[in-house]
This record gives sequence, C-alpha cells and structure tokens, in this order.
Amino acid sequence: MRALPPSPRSAIPTSAASTTRTEPQAIRRTSPPEQRITVDFAITPETQSLLDTAAAFEERLISEARDRENAGKIGTDLTLEMGSAGLIAPELSPHLGGQGQTKVTAGLVTEAIARGDLNVAYLQVVGSLMGQVIARNASAEVAEHYCRLITSGAETVAIGLSEPDAGSDAGNPQSTAKRDGGDWIINGTKSMSLALTSTATVIFARTDPNAKRGKGISAFLVDLDTPGVVRTPITDMGQSAVARGSVDFTDVRVPGDHLLGAEGAAFSQVMQGFDFSRALIGLQCTGSATRAIEDAWDYVKGREAFDQPLSKFQGVSFPLAEAETKMTAARLLCLNTLWLGDEGLPHTSQAAMCKWWAPLESYHAIHQCLLLHGQNGYKQDRDVEKRLRDVLGMQIGDGTAQIMKLVIARESAGRAFAP
Repeated sequence: MRALPPSPRSAIPTSAASTTRTEPQAIRRTSPPEQRITVDFAITPETQSLLDTAAAFEERLISEARDRENAGKIGTDLTLEMGSAGLIAPELSPHLGGQGQTKVTAGLVTEAIARGDLNVAYLQVVGSLMGQVIARNASAEVAEHYCRLITSGAETVAIGLSEPDAGSDAGNPQSTAKRDGGDWIINGTKSMSLALTSTATVIFARTDPNAKRGKGISAFLVDLDTPGVVRTPITDMGQSAVARGSVDFTDVRVPGDHLLGAEGAAFSQVMQGFDFSRALIGLQCTGSATRAIEDAWDYVKGREAFDQPLSKFQGVSFPLAEAETKMTAARLLCLNTLWLGDEGLPHTSQAAMCKWWAPLESYHAIHQCLLLHGQNGYKQDRDVEKRLRDVLGMQIGDGTAQIMKLVIARESAGRAFAP
C-alpha cells in the first residue's frame, strides 16, 4: 500500500505526500492465491485540487449545519455551489458532466464534506450512486440529460427503493409498473431521503407479478413533478436536512425510455451500483466521526480537572486513542473497497463490511466524544450531539447491518451454506 491519504486535522491528502510515486511497500493477496496486486491510493495534482476545494467547505458547513436542520432541507444555492465546484459525482465521465475521477476520489470528497456536515455529504453520495446507475442503464440521451443536471447541482435524483412494508426485503416491493402503450403506469409508495427536495427519483417496481422474490423487478427514472406524485414529510430524530419523506405514486405515467436496464432485471443490473455507495456511506460516517474526535481532543486538552488537563487522564485519552484506531481501520476498509471498484475487481463483500461496520464504529466514536464533553456535549447547540443523531441513521438506511452480514456470509460460504 502506498501514498495513503492521511487524516490528521483534515481528511484531505497533501500533494507532497501523495503525488510522488514510489515502489510498492505492501502487497495484497486476492483470490486466486497466486494473483498479487498492488493497492495504490496515489493522488494526482488535479485530484488534490478538487480535495482542497472540498476541504474549504468544512468550517462553513459546520457553522450553518443547525440552520439546515431547522429548515429541514439543504438550500439550492449550496447544492449549485457544490456542483459548480465539481463536488457531486466527480467520477462520472466528462461528457456526462463529471471529471473522470476515480471512485477513491469520490470517496475522499464525500469524507471531506461529511467532516463539515454528514447531511450535505449525502448530496454527493446520492449523486454518485444515481449518476452511476443512470449512466450505466439509461439510453445515451437520457443519461446525458440527467447526469449533467446531477453533477451541476441543478437537480437531485433520489433513490426510491424502500417501502413502508419493504425495507430490508427490497426484493419484494409492493409498488407496481404496468405497460400502457409505449409508457408505464406506476402505483405504490416509497420512503426516501431527499424526497422533498429532489426533482426525480429512480424507483424500483414489480413488473412481473408472478415472478419470485428478487425477480420481475424493474427500475424507472421518474420526474417527481409528474401528475399523481404526492410527497409527505417524515420527521426523524436526525438527518433532518436530507428532507426524508414518503412519496405516493398513483397512476403515474412514465415514458418508455425511462426504463433503466432490461425489464425485470433491476436487481441483477441496476443494484450493482450499491457496492459503490456502501463504501461512500462508510466514509461519510468516518469523516463526521473523525472531526468529532479532533474536536474532543481540543476540548479535553483545554479543560482542566484536579489541576491538570483532562487529556492527562488515561480514562479520557485512551478512549479517544481507541476511536482513532477504529476510524483509521474503517477508513482503510472503505478506500480499499473503492480501489477494488476502480480496478474492476470483486468488492461486494468488502462494500457490505463498509456499510455495517463503519457507521457502527463511527457512532461509538462520536458517542464517546459526547461523553467526554460532559454536560456540554448534551446541549443541543453543540455539534457533537447532532453528529451522533445523524450518524445513527446510517446504521438503518441503505441496508441494515443484518442484511450486510448476510451478503458477506453468502459471498464467503455460498448461498447453499449461508442463511
């Protein structure tokens, strides 16, 4: 492993440390055993410039986070500013509005933004996920139109997978899509983040009522201003700025060319992009937790008890040391997963590890930081309590830990021997 982007005080790598290529210092062994490959996180000057841009948002995002929470949304001005800075789906091809960056770079951008506000980083996570899904599965004309809107920040496309009665059981949606001439008619209800502020969504609906679970499901790109779409806010304990809501579809007409991928093949085709987003979510969480740890160090060094800084006590410093260790490990797992994706290598199991472990350990880390702030950490005007509520939601959304562990077990043991 070489040129690993560091994460002290800033989640952004420095060009001096990362642009000089050296001989590989570590080799990762993959299956088959005789295959040996070099893991390389080297950062180019162009990439470094983008990461510096992302880092510049950090303090501002922190100072404005409570305003976004109270407003229950991320302002369009900020979304457009991020888009113009190249911070949404930078891995997409230039002809789609992206910059042709690596998945690793997209992860580092996500991490940098999440240091300021996990909610705002969701714009990049969903932008990359939906951008990849649309780019791979839509017609060239549809893909270019929507991807350019996504990368510019002009529009946000949400993911319409979860339902009131089908969260983890995503292979059994109750939403339906039926042909009507050259169009499709969609009915059903979805729960989704960014529901109240997005202009479109990729919705998963059953097109073959007789197919088995996970089969006969198709994906459609639906404009949310289409007649028959009704959005209702959902009030959550955290992540208020991502504007989660329930979206009802009643006889919603969708053009035939808005079918993504082959009919009935959404699970085998469209959902491939979720390996990418699971690693991004991991970095979304570690970015927020890492900033919380840094703030906690500052706090315990500056506050005294028994005539010495709190940081002099092992009971204070050691939990933070443990948290830093786990965040470093989780970060490496996520970056390695994204690198595997860049190399076209299998990474489904690693992506599932990112999704269940990074949010959990990030929550534990932020919880410890809150406790070390004492009564001050429990105040609603403190950044740490908001980070705790926000990160907790990532253990639920986009795949629970139980589902992720099931994915890992099946990848390792095979479906015949796994639960």
